[in-house]
Amino acid sequence: MKDIITLGDAMIAFNPSQTGPMKFVNSFSKNIGGAELNVAIGCSRLGLETGWISRLGNDEFGKYIRNFARGEGIDVSEVELVDGHPTSLNFKEIMEDGSVRTFYYRDNSPTLTMKPEDLNEEYFKQSKVLHITGIFPAIDEQNLLITYKAIELAKKYNVKVALDPNIRLKLWSKERACEVLKSFLPDVDILLAGTEEMEIVLGESEPQAIIEACQYYEIDYIILKQGENGAVGFHQGEYVEAPPVKPTKVVDTVGAGDGFDAGFLYSLLNGWNLEKSLNFANMIGSMVVSVKGDNEGLPYLEDVQMSLGEIERIER
Repeated sequence: MKDIITLGDAMIAFNPSQTGPMKFVNSFSKNIGGAELNVAIGCSRLGLETGWISRLGNDEFGKYIRNFARGEGIDVSEVELVDGHPTSLNFKEIMEDGSVRTFYYRDNSPTLTMKPEDLNEEYFKQSKVLHITGIFPAIDEQNLLITYKAIELAKKYNVKVALDPNIRLKLWSKERACEVLKSFLPDVDILLAGTEEMEIVLGESEPQAIIEACQYYEIDYIILKQGENGAVGFHQGEYVEAPPVKPTKVVDTVGAGDGFDAGFLYSLLNGWNLEKSLNFANMIGSMVVSVKGDNEGLPYLEDVQMSLGEIERIER
């Protein structure tokens, strides 16, 4: 039985060797990126059983990503290597203040070889939560059909659906993002979103207004990520504001939201209350931004427990 399964693309992420405009950077390090894979990695490091559904190029980069995911304890039985579609790439530009711009090279993505009928129904039947984002359906219309099919299978087997809008305006317009993401909401059980994203989807930017609008869709958990301002959660009439956790240093903001998602899903599956879950997720988001890379900063459970003061770190 899988605790969490994710559906989405993954890329080789080239991180700059220095800060500043990318045109002046002369070297990059090879890493792995992809929001859905990041969440799977984060969940696996916390101790959850995870699985990932995707396609990668049958090339050295694709083999590297699949082997890396397997090494993280993620089930990759639903990840195939395909010919004729090179593994996607992205290059990051990181400024001195930790802000990031990403440049994608993902035309002819390997995921374009997927079809809705390729989804393994048994895989969904043996899972607890399906985590999806707005990135995969933004890449191609075919991916949207696959996402709808995944949601249909999840609902068929009472699998909870978690959605992080993860809006990438380099991939689609605000209008199209709004249309598609709003179509998902009636089937969403756990919403993990930034307030800026929900302004695009629902036209509301204040947490209370967003929550009120989301209640129309009968979403069980409405979780709003506010970055340096913490997070807000709503569940069965309970409203919680969780304060932010100040990071030791902001190095790279990429992956913080994915880490938050992993932390909240872990908490939920362990039956924690809303306040404890939000504080745990906030801690992980804070830990991620202090490490350079998309998923390098995603912590193991004992790291989070030590940061929360729940267990003692013995240095030597």
